[in-house]
Amino acid sequence: MTELIHRNSSGVFVIAATPFTEDGALDLGSADRMVDFYLECGVTGMTILGIMGEAPKLSDAESRIFAKRVLDRVGDRVPVIVGVSGGGLDPMRSLTADVMAAGAAGVMVAPMQGMGPEDRLEGYFAQVCKALGPDVPVCLQDYPQTSNARFSVDSILRITRDNPQIVMLKHEDWPGLAKLSRVRAETGTADQPRLSILTGNSALFLPQEMQRGADGAMTGFAFPEMMVQVVELALKGDHDRAEDIFDAYLPLVRYEQQLGLGLAIRKETLRRRGVIACARVRAPGPVMSKTDHDELTRLTSRLEKRLKELG
Repeated sequence: MTELIHRNSSGVFVIAATPFTEDGALDLGSADRMVDFYLECGVTGMTILGIMGEAPKLSDAESRIFAKRVLDRVGDRVPVIVGVSGGGLDPMRSLTADVMAAGAAGVMVAPMQGMGPEDRLEGYFAQVCKALGPDVPVCLQDYPQTSNARFSVDSILRITRDNPQIVMLKHEDWPGLAKLSRVRAETGTADQPRLSILTGNSALFLPQEMQRGADGAMTGFAFPEMMVQVVELALKGDHDRAEDIFDAYLPLVRYEQQLGLGLAIRKETLRRRGVIACARVRAPGPVMSKTDHDELTRLTSRLEKRLKELG
């Protein structure tokens, strides 16, 4: 039986892409290869149907088909979190029930677009948790760059204290290092339960986030083996070696972080690595130019050279 996510979950929960064929259909064969690739890279878990997994562009039926395919392929090897965010509680409850029955380890929920002030955020997550039921572990996604909804640290503390099934925070506010430090320092006390904290933002700040007390990463950088190494080293306290490895990949991390184009770059990198057959992003979505392709080629070549130098 798959282990559910919990307050001490750590490591790398890679955000999985959703592969499509050239004509825009789900590519389930590539999904199988992608799962195998992530596992070979040593990830601790996976997260599917997230924003970078193009979940809003999938039909309800496609979401269920893709989730079941990934869950079946993973089996009990690592925990899988499924994004279930949406505009209504009934569809959220239905999708959650299906994926948990299929073997998911928990679900991820972001606030509705533009929701505020904070008392509305707190009320919303109380409704969500009641709808999903107390036995479903929840990861709260704090990503104001896309949700346009901002949590203060105090609000996060109240929400997670009042709704004990929220056991994990996906932290990707920006700038957010001070926020991460406060959440870590003010949880795990007699009055405030500990939270697992996994970070996003394409791993752009991963070494510093680990030094601030993060438990790991939850993002989809196309070289997950880097994140695995950095997190493992950081958890052992070897921050200098972690930063040396991270620095080698930093030009590609930064290149993939481009707003509006990053997903296309990520999927093209996965295609070049033989993970998925097609780099298509569903419309409306970005398309790489020839110059973009040439830049990616050069950056990848420089990475290979640098890794040889690092041994």
